[in-house]
Amino acid sequence: MAFDHLPFDYEPIPGEDGWRGWNLHDETRYNAAVLGEMRVRREGDSCRLRMFPERRHTNLQDVVHGATTLGLIDIALFAAMHVLGKGEAGPSVTLELSTQFVGAGDPERPLDAVTEIVRETGRLAFCRGQVVQDDDVVASFSGIIRKMNSRK
Repeated sequence: MAFDHLPFDYEPIPGEDGWRGWNLHDETRYNAAVLGEMRVRREGDSCRLRMFPERRHTNLQDVVHGATTLGLIDIALFAAMHVLGKGEAGPSVTLELSTQFVGAGDPERPLDAVTEIVRETGRLAFCRGQVVQDDDVVASFSGIIRKMNSRK
């Protein structure tokens, strides 16, 4: 699938210190329907993807559900590929994702996935990062993205 235009908002957010939107135009798809509003920005060699947890993102312990964190991580791999790398974020797939949960996410604070590309080839992007809330680490992760050929 080739895109004549990006299927997501990547416009600068006025007055938000380098932040850009990272929201699909089709709000019925997973990103918007499940995770809600997201934004992204480049920070040197890293890409920071931010979501804003709500009650629907919590588990019975009133902390951010692990599935929410995993969803954010998966989307962060594609955001990093778009912001830092050479890949097209749309027509690609996650090949591998390894996650270590090291803390509980606070639903009252933004949840950030900070990702770097370790290596990028013509077909693959190898990434690693952490999910953080300020100085608190929620999870560490690594993943591999397979870049797909654009089809017209």
